[in-house]
Amino acid sequence: MNWTQLLSTKRFGMEDYHGVRGDDRSEFQRDYDRLIFSAPFRRLQNKTQVFPLPGSVFVHNRLTHSLEVACVGRSLGVNVAHQLKEKGETAPFLDEIGSVISAACLAHDMGNPPFGHSGEKAIATYFSEGKGQHLQQKMTAEEWKDITCFEGNANAFRLLTHQFKGRRHGGFVLTYSTLLSIVKYPYAAIHSDTKKQKFGFFTSEKADFEKIAAELGIVRHPNNPNRFVRHPLVFLVEAADDICYQIMDIEDAHKLRILTTDETKALFMNFFDDKRKQRFEETMTMVTDVNEQIAYLRSSVIGKLIEQCAAIFVAHEKEILSGTFDSPLVKQLPAQLDEAYRKCSSTAFSKIYRSQEVLDVELSGYKIILTLLEHLIDAVLTPEKAYSQQLLMRIPEQFETGADSTYEKVMAILDYISGMTDVYALDLYRKITGISIPTL
Repeated sequence: MNWTQLLSTKRFGMEDYHGVRGDDRSEFQRDYDRLIFSAPFRRLQNKTQVFPLPGSVFVHNRLTHSLEVACVGRSLGVNVAHQLKEKGETAPFLDEIGSVISAACLAHDMGNPPFGHSGEKAIATYFSEGKGQHLQQKMTAEEWKDITCFEGNANAFRLLTHQFKGRRHGGFVLTYSTLLSIVKYPYAAIHSDTKKQKFGFFTSEKADFEKIAAELGIVRHPNNPNRFVRHPLVFLVEAADDICYQIMDIEDAHKLRILTTDETKALFMNFFDDKRKQRFEETMTMVTDVNEQIAYLRSSVIGKLIEQCAAIFVAHEKEILSGTFDSPLVKQLPAQLDEAYRKCSSTAFSKIYRSQEVLDVELSGYKIILTLLEHLIDAVLTPEKAYSQQLLMRIPEQFETGADSTYEKVMAILDYISGMTDVYALDLYRKITGISIPTL
């Protein structure tokens, strides 16, 4: 793979109109702006990141997380582009790497359903072990794998590229480079790992992915011809996400008093040597506000991780371009930083992700999603029923509930549910179950 081919301004769905615009914005900056002003992006403000929403203390939701990831991603891209140019790389659009990554970071979570990972699991298990099991005989093996391993990453690619009814061809009509920079797992569900079961695109978007991959020169994986290698910028998008969710979750836990101030400071201090720690201590004698102290440490940690991840990417550029590099950048951190990052990860798992507040919203979200699936899947498969007709009238026309195949009908319902905010899903659940009745 080479940077000249990898950085393309060609837009999906507008290939026939590809050309140079007379505009101060680059094509990749246009991607960023298009995403920012989109309704699916706005809806991220009401989707759970980790902690329940809205809460008395404001913590991260999917929207604020995505904005912060975009900022970190842009810094990573600018840093990497500068180092690549110093090495002698002269490919067109090299200076735009930061813009590509920031746009991809905005989009990376747009396919996630309500209630975070519990929403993904609820959708998958409804088909694999719930009331949707009987549909297996009506689908191909590839289609069945798509829904029994439902994946927010693959759904993001579908959301950005799929032509919904009444909408324009090409979906968001983003550049090829931005689109492939979000695909962390560049293979179909049928070729995913048995345990991890992550994948990058549904069967319905396989041809679209392969078309874009061919244009950008993305090669097949040397050890598995059923898979493609990642677009190199995926590593930087992934690193931005890894940095933000890990570090920002620690800060949120401090605000919610799940972690003490001393615990939080110790976790962040672990990233630095004794000399830097001494400077932090001196600064904190002047800045006495505890939240400001934590914010200062957090920003310093993020800055350190950006610097290191950019250096790791450039050091492994040759392997990344050849498709032989498979590790997340944060897994290649120097010993001290690696130990500090792992300590944050283990603390987050034991004290944050398993906290009662988080588990409660996951349990509730699981039940809500399963109930919506049960009613809406039945409605789309038996539209002749009176109750089905009432339910289907609630679904916007852009979702093709009248599609020909069972797979397409199911995907239409998954499009509808995955696009919901937590609040909308809860409201519809209450109405369907009769818990909430509109005021007459």
